[in-house]
Order: sequence, then C-alpha cells, then structure tokens
Amino acid sequence: MQKPKKNYNFDPEPYRETLLKVIDEVEAAKKWSQKRFQKILYKYPKDGNAIFSKDQVVRGYKLFVKEGIKEFRQDILDRIKMKPVRTISGVTPVTVLTKPFPCPGKCIYCPNDVRMPKSYLKDEPGAQRAERNNFDPYLQTYNRLLAFQNNGHNIDKVELIILGGTWSFYPDEYQIWFLKRCFEAMNDFGKNDQRDVIATQNLFEEADKVPNQTKEGRKRSYNELVTSVVRDKGKEFFTKSELSTWEELEEQQRLNEKAKARCVGLVIETRPDYIDEKEVIKIRRLGATKVQIGVQSLDDKIQELNKRGHGKQETAKAFKLLRLAGFKIHAHWMPNQYGATVKGDIADFKRLWGEEFIPDELKIYPTSIIANTKLNDLYQKGEYEPYSYDDLLKVLTDTMSTTPRYCRLTRVIRDIPSTDIVAGNKLTNFRQIAENKLKQEGRYCQCIRCREIKGQEVTEDELELEVIEYATSGGIEKFISYKTKSDDKIVGFCRLSLPYKDLSKDNFIEELKDKAIIREVHVYGQVVQIGKRTQGRSQHLGLGTKLVQEAEQIAKESGYEHIAVISAIGTRDYYRKLGFKLDHLYMVK
Repeated sequence: MQKPKKNYNFDPEPYRETLLKVIDEVEAAKKWSQKRFQKILYKYPKDGNAIFSKDQVVRGYKLFVKEGIKEFRQDILDRIKMKPVRTISGVTPVTVLTKPFPCPGKCIYCPNDVRMPKSYLKDEPGAQRAERNNFDPYLQTYNRLLAFQNNGHNIDKVELIILGGTWSFYPDEYQIWFLKRCFEAMNDFGKNDQRDVIATQNLFEEADKVPNQTKEGRKRSYNELVTSVVRDKGKEFFTKSELSTWEELEEQQRLNEKAKARCVGLVIETRPDYIDEKEVIKIRRLGATKVQIGVQSLDDKIQELNKRGHGKQETAKAFKLLRLAGFKIHAHWMPNQYGATVKGDIADFKRLWGEEFIPDELKIYPTSIIANTKLNDLYQKGEYEPYSYDDLLKVLTDTMSTTPRYCRLTRVIRDIPSTDIVAGNKLTNFRQIAENKLKQEGRYCQCIRCREIKGQEVTEDELELEVIEYATSGGIEKFISYKTKSDDKIVGFCRLSLPYKDLSKDNFIEELKDKAIIREVHVYGQVVQIGKRTQGRSQHLGLGTKLVQEAEQIAKESGYEHIAVISAIGTRDYYRKLGFKLDHLYMVK
C-alpha cells in the first residue's frame, strides 16, 4: 500500500464516505495509540491502494464539524493530530533559516556545507525545509504555519526561530527585510497568500560542482566557496528586493499585534563577540525576545585550540548586556572538543552556573566529526579521538543531573544525520539513554523540560507557588513558578530580574532605567486559541496573569516603583490588558 503524501490542496469531499468511517472509528475507540490509528487508516484506504495522511483526516474532520455532521471535540482532534508534542510547550515553533553567507568564525569543528548557512547541513530537517523554499523567509514561514494547521495544530501563538550562521554578521538591511517578510507571512496567514507571486532562486543548488581546492591544491574555506558560488553566477549576495527599512518592518510588527498568527517569541542566534550595546538594541528593535548564543566552552585554552575566536571574557560581557536588556539567554555548550577531557568538561559545565553566566535555556551539543572540517583532518591524523559511549554517558549524566531547576535543557544531542558523522556518537536518543541511566542510579534531571506538564490536565487546587532566587552579574533573578503538589510538574513560570540599583540607574537602554524587568512569562500545555478557555488546559487557568501579579508584588517589595516587560510583538495586547503601556521597545507599568 502506498504511503501518504502531503497535499496542502487536498479536497476531502470526494472521500466523504470513507473519511466519515475513519472518524467514526477514531471516536469509538476506548483506548488510543498511534498503532490503533494506523490500523484504522489501513482498514479504510484512500483510492483503494493508499492510506490517508493525518492532515487529510484533519481536513475531513474540520469539514464535517463545519457542516454540523460532527460535533467538535478537542480530544478527537488530538487523536488525529500529527506529533502533538510540537506544540505541547505552549507555543507553535516556526524555524526558518537565512541563506548561505560568509561567517566570521574559523571553528575547526564547524560543518562547511556550502549549500547551507554556516554550521548547518543539508540533511537536517529544518535545513531541508529551508532549501525547498529557497531560503525565502515568507515561503518558509507561511508553509510551516500551513503544515502545522493542516495537521490539527493551533497556530495563534508562534515562536519564530531564526537560524543560520552568525545573524549579527549579515547586513542590517537584510536582517530587517528577512524579519519583515516573516511578519508579513504571519499577518497574511488565513486571509491573504502571496506565495504564488514570489520569485525565488537558489544560487546554491549546484554548489557541489564548485572546486573545493585552489589551483595550488589548498583547501578553500567555506567563505571562499560561498563567495565563489555567488560571484561565478554574476550575482551579488543580496538583491534590492532583499533589503528593507525600519519603517517597513515596524508597520508589519504593528499589524501582527492583531493578526491570527501572532509572534509571541522571536529568537535569533549569534556569537558572544558580536554582542555590544548597539547590537543588543538593534536585535531588540527587530522584535527579538531571546538570543541563542554559542558559548561552546568557558575554557579559554579549549577555545583557542578549536579556533573559536573569543573567550570567557567576551561571553561574560554578552550575558551581562543581554540580561540587562531583559533577553532570555539560550546558550550552546559543546563537550568533547579538541583538547577536552571528561573531567575537564564536567568542570566546565559547572562554570556555566557562576554569576557571570547562568543561561535560561541550554543546548548540550557533543562535538561531532564532520567531513571537510579541520577537526576531521586531526582525527584522520590520529590527533583527536571522540569520546567513547561510556565517556559521553558519564559527561551527560553528570551534567544533566546538576542542571538547575530554572534552566531548560532544550536539547542534549544535535539532530545531525548519522550519514554526515564521520566518527563519534551517532545515537540521536542519547538523552533518553542518559535519563534511563540516571533513573537506575537514583538520580534525575530536574530541568524545566523534564518537569513541564505537557498534555496533562490540571486544576488550580493541584498547584503551588515556588520562588527560586539566584544572583547574576546584573542583579538578582527570581524564578517564579507554579508546579503540581503531587509530582513536581511545572505548569507555568515567570523570570523576574531585579537589576542592581547602580546598574539599573545607568542602564544603557533608557526605557529600563530604574525598573524591574520581566524577562519571560510562559505557561505550558497544548496551545490554546487566543481568547478561548478550555477545561483543564493549563494555558487558560489565568496563571500568566497571576505570575505577572506575583512579579509585580516582589518588585514592589524590593524597592522598585516601575516594572518593564520584554514583550514580543504578539503579546503587547495581553500586557496592555494588565495595565502596561508601550514605551518604545518595552511594555512598562
């Protein structure tokens, strides 16, 4: 039987009778599993020789609800839905990639796939989606939203994640244009569709034909190869159509405040040595609320050996500036670099929780040996050896078990296809392996991701408030959370920053002077449509409002008369209802 193919123009009408039978059985099943669903789909084939895709069944269900044949039930939609875990953390993540462009870094471990922005590989899922859309921001955003919607997910609350090389190294006009087009796609979704009028070209589709060596036999760098691809085709890196003004972006941001798909979080990634006061203000003006930052290591000797280009001092400065500006800080940390040891990596991880750093979220990316990198050359010469299974397990169990409760380990292994890894770990489920090992030893990971409520239904009576305090280089942080009394599951949290008074008085951002700062408010659970209430759904117990009120009270008791929020564009209306007003780049009260 043929596998289902995604078809965003699928018309359920010709399959009405068959789809009704499918949905009837979905409703009638007392116990549910994906295996059960597959049996139903095979029982009622499409056209006699194929099975319906989940997004096609969703389309049929929505049609029958619209016609009154079926009564809408969220539990039935959840049964049909593809990968509900995608939106289980309270937002719908939409990841888009910038196009290939030279990078300021010379890291010896970084992939050199000229078809991709620096550090990414064409086989990675997000990179594949980007290449299919020729790296166009509008197409990537719109098509990803459509895929989520067709699979039954709510797309009201979007976390837009911009990946690709060093964001801060791209020209400002391209950054502005890229985000303007992402916002346009969110604003257009559900009422206007510009995809058919967008003309794109992927200059890098024939990049494999570009010689990897010079005539003298020297290996060409990524930057040389990318530049060659563009210049050989008589092109410039950026056309006039890929450059925009601040005014054009700000207009799309204003429209997004009321859009169907609202941006409730915006993430960019960059290097610590590209963060200064001017850069922080710029990325805030772009609408960013979170910064992914490549720490890699806090050992300057390791950084130098791996040609990272910055050290501990630059990372500490970046953390301080970003925190003073209210940003959430999402760090990347890489064990098993050239020159590292198991003991040294475990010690380096502990440095992350010193006052100069303390990330809010963290990705642990053990170093992978990728072809056409300098690290691979060292491996082939016998000068570098990746950790054994047991060594890597030791590093991960010791670091995961010591991660603070206020940090979220978003990933523990990078999703690099095994075919791209020359040597070293190829197990993508190593996090699960480490968690099982911890359980056997009576230890556990208590990071936010491991404790979040997911799809579990809760009532307010089951919850209790927890406040964790810790000091940073910029001030005192209060991690305020609601968790379940019985099993310590986190339902929602607020990050409140109380800057030291001397730093607050002289904050380089005018709107934040003498103010406490709410850096994040997040309520977990399945994404619920804006303005709707659903019984048992944690997102609509009013916890967000209660967390903000708790933060206000703590700020007042700490001597602050004003409080600011680093609000995303799509959450401005929410904060207005809580008494905040827009003051240039922040909501204040």
